[in-house]
Amino acid sequence: MKVELFPFQKKAVDELRYNVANSLGAYQQTMIPQVVSFTAPTGSGKTIITSALIERIFNGEARYNDQPDAIFLWISDSLELNLQSKEKIDRQADKITLEQTVEISDDSFDEEMLEDGHVYFLNTQKLGKSSNLTKHSDTRNYTIWETLNNTIKNKSDRLYLIIDEAHRGMQVKDASKATSIMQKFIKGSKNEIEPFPVIIGMSATIDRFNKLIGETTATIRKVIVTTDEVRASGLLKDRIIVTYPEKKTINRDMAVLQAAVDAWKDKWDHWQQYCKEQHYAYVNPMLVVQVKNGTDHNNISDTNLDDCLQLIENRSGFQFKEGEVVHTFGQTADLKINGLKVQYIEPSRINDDKKIKVVFFKENLSTGWDAPRAETMVSFRRAVDTTYIAQLLGRMIRTPLRMHINVDDTLNDVKLFLPYFDQITVQDVLKELHNSEGGNIPADVYGEEIGESNFTTLSIHPTSKKYTKRSRVKEADNQLSFFEAYKTTENNKETTQKTNDSLSKKTTFIQSNVVNETRDKRNKDSSAVNIQQNTEDNFDKEINREEVIKAINSMGLLTYNIRSTKINNYLTSLFKLAHLLTQSGIYPGAVDSVLNNVVEKIHNYIISIKSDSTYDYLADKARKFELSTQSFDVFGKKIQGSHDIGLYSTTQADIDRQFNLAEKKLGDQGIGIAYGNKYYDENDPDSFKIHVILYALDEECRKKLFTYAENEFHKLDDQYRRYTLDKGEKFIKQYDRIVSDGDVVSKHSFRLPEAISISPDKSGKLYSDHLYVNDDGYVRVDLNSWEERVIKEEERRPDFVCWLRNPPRKTWSLTIPYKLHGDEKPAYPDFLIIRRDEKSKFGYVVDILEPHNPSLDDNLGKAQGFAKYAQNNIQIGKVELIRQTKDKARNNRFIRLNMAKSIIRDKVLHAVTLEELNHIFNEYGVFED
Repeated sequence: MKVELFPFQKKAVDELRYNVANSLGAYQQTMIPQVVSFTAPTGSGKTIITSALIERIFNGEARYNDQPDAIFLWISDSLELNLQSKEKIDRQADKITLEQTVEISDDSFDEEMLEDGHVYFLNTQKLGKSSNLTKHSDTRNYTIWETLNNTIKNKSDRLYLIIDEAHRGMQVKDASKATSIMQKFIKGSKNEIEPFPVIIGMSATIDRFNKLIGETTATIRKVIVTTDEVRASGLLKDRIIVTYPEKKTINRDMAVLQAAVDAWKDKWDHWQQYCKEQHYAYVNPMLVVQVKNGTDHNNISDTNLDDCLQLIENRSGFQFKEGEVVHTFGQTADLKINGLKVQYIEPSRINDDKKIKVVFFKENLSTGWDAPRAETMVSFRRAVDTTYIAQLLGRMIRTPLRMHINVDDTLNDVKLFLPYFDQITVQDVLKELHNSEGGNIPADVYGEEIGESNFTTLSIHPTSKKYTKRSRVKEADNQLSFFEAYKTTENNKETTQKTNDSLSKKTTFIQSNVVNETRDKRNKDSSAVNIQQNTEDNFDKEINREEVIKAINSMGLLTYNIRSTKINNYLTSLFKLAHLLTQSGIYPGAVDSVLNNVVEKIHNYIISIKSDSTYDYLADKARKFELSTQSFDVFGKKIQGSHDIGLYSTTQADIDRQFNLAEKKLGDQGIGIAYGNKYYDENDPDSFKIHVILYALDEECRKKLFTYAENEFHKLDDQYRRYTLDKGEKFIKQYDRIVSDGDVVSKHSFRLPEAISISPDKSGKLYSDHLYVNDDGYVRVDLNSWEERVIKEEERRPDFVCWLRNPPRKTWSLTIPYKLHGDEKPAYPDFLIIRRDEKSKFGYVVDILEPHNPSLDDNLGKAQGFAKYAQNNIQIGKVELIRQTKDKARNNRFIRLNMAKSIIRDKVLHAVTLEELNHIFNEYGVFED
């Protein structure tokens, strides 16, 4: 594949390959149809996963032989969806040629059987009784049913049916018809078609696919991608936010459109700066506007398109050019909207056309359309259209860069604005979104009234004070800060305000209603800050948050990723890491070094078997393919050699095939070629291939190779991790993914973003000394009594600078592994405390504090996890487990156990029981208040 699969996608491909091979083998033995049910949440990349499966079947791999004559029929209920699937395969699958993918056409398709080595695309609309494909004619010798039935009868050993189940966008009548047609493929139809031998069903829910297959005698195997797996990958947005107006809002259309344009323009500015900093191609997020249908044939839409476009231009500051605004209405002709020529475009082409900024549409974007750039949408549909709107949201939740954004958390959501909905009807949309998209969609979904946000953005740059100079928090030396555009943004606001004066009085009145209410709320909160002991103005003189973040991100502190399973073997991970280190210039010789090491291992093995006189015997066996290959045929059965299947490899093609199989066993990284380059013998040109084959088939050699790979992988990671800190987020994401895929518990450099998006606490105290604050320089944090008293103790220290609440399960959270009942678990210590440290080259030191209930059964595990963390991070300040206890005067006080002290750490690491830990607390714990 041209794209790097996410870990959950690789796992799904592995499971699909195993189940498909077993299904084909079972069919050959029993002649009972076999079904592989592949269930994955919306947005998880089912098409990409299935494309990777097809590549593996065609080309083979270490465990399974290739099947270049395999035939795939890809069927769905939507022509647009089919074309989109074909285009994705053509674009992303580098081992499937364009000639291999074929759309079955009504007019020209006429074949006795499907051809070997092809992927055919067919949609159910072409299979109705009125379709040309289902009828004989002067130009058609075979109906489509005859073609398919002939293929089933003659090529069942290599025939696969893929059902792309996507009834979401269909009317009930059409969906029922499509289901009936698809069931012919599964169950067969008398005098028409026999059941397909192996069926791979792609669906968002198990229930949906079960309804499709109905009652059948077929054996069903299941492959399930969970919501949590997709959520953790960063492939999808974190949040879907649905916004609706107050009931008293006048002229809802324009008021809500204005709010949507503001949100879109804010996204646009954030993306532009982020892409500039990180050296990505510009994302150019789109505003998608769903308008009303026209009530008569002379009226394109009952929505005033001229007013809409004028407001969008005035509010955003854009003066649109031709091609930047498009429509997808049923009428394919160009339109004139507010004096601008607005072209028609096919929905499937929208996302790839980076010129497009605004899309007007009516009803044709619910299926067959994926637009990760469509991050803001406003719909003028009425509240009765909950199902349709839910379907639209399901098309918009993929992230534009296929990753979670760490630097700016505001880029991890998608927003929908609904002028004709209220709190109750929005809840209906959210409920329908879960129902139509498969239960638990892999994103959090929220409904909010305009001015009542569920999320607030905190950053290291409060804007209530005019900063005359700003240093930046560097991702790399040659990058700009996200916040260096501050003055430009302020100037743009002034320009935009002047432009807005040209809006009608009606719209200005609406704007005042919406904005003034928000401003009133902000003023109330701002006044509350003045009650605090440390006001924002006073505290700013002491906290240079940019400097603090830069220091923390430069310290090389570790954080960890904990998974339940490993995704890659160590050999694959080693080569991926070596390639990245080589390409980045961090270690230019990494790949050559690894290849040379493995080449020498092969050479030493050949020397050893030549010295003990077994080489000639083994080489002869290899040439005749009489050695056990420990691989599987396409039916999932082990190939045991010539004695079982009577296969002799005496031709050059057979040796090459074994050599290619050996290359795959060795990671498919060119090891065999590298060996040939160094040890090629012109008197025996095939000898280097035989050497590689023998090495790959020797179980002990492979075991030693993977041990070497494990050690070298960790060595390279530990040696070069610190050099990744200034390489930018794109590189860091690649590095972190490679390291995460290689280990169940993987090490990563701890880095904090400049801005975060959080769900604001409704109660709690206001703090101006938190690391992240709002525009007014404070944040409201709801701490329990323990936590509040711990922070008070820290604030009294003379070297105290600021503190950070470390939330669980955020991509930027500090995570420490610990063991509980034998399993690796993630711990998220409550607080990071930043103190001044004049002796440190960073000027600051970080403490980790965890107030913890001593009655919980994870105490010993967490204590030992924190001790190991302190052991591996000598640059850390204190790592404290904190308990509440009574002193000699019977007063409640906090006792602290600091794992950064070697004597305490050593005793904690050797403790076996909770009682021993309690004793250590009593002996070495200290009161610091």
